[in-house]
Amino acid sequence: MNDKKLETLLEQVHAELQKVGKVDGDNLKLLQELQQDVQGLIDKAEVETPPVLARMQKAVERFEMDHPALTALISEVSTVLSNAGI
Repeated sequence: MNDKKLETLLEQVHAELQKVGKVDGDNLKLLQELQQDVQGLIDKAEVETPPVLARMQKAVERFEMDHPALTALISEVSTVLSNAGI
């Protein structure tokens, strides 16, 4: 896995997450968890991969209409992580 590419993608996801406006309670919780996951991956902290990938998939499904740039980045990060066997 190209660590630099993943790091760049994670930084882009982090920036896009900061741009998301108001969302309802469930979506806010999902975004907060995703934000923590991304920050953990950036910091190279221990993260539980199956829940991270599941949250990324859920975020793609929920936000693809309203936040296409965010969902495209999340999808790409998920693919990179999956391809790396994470």
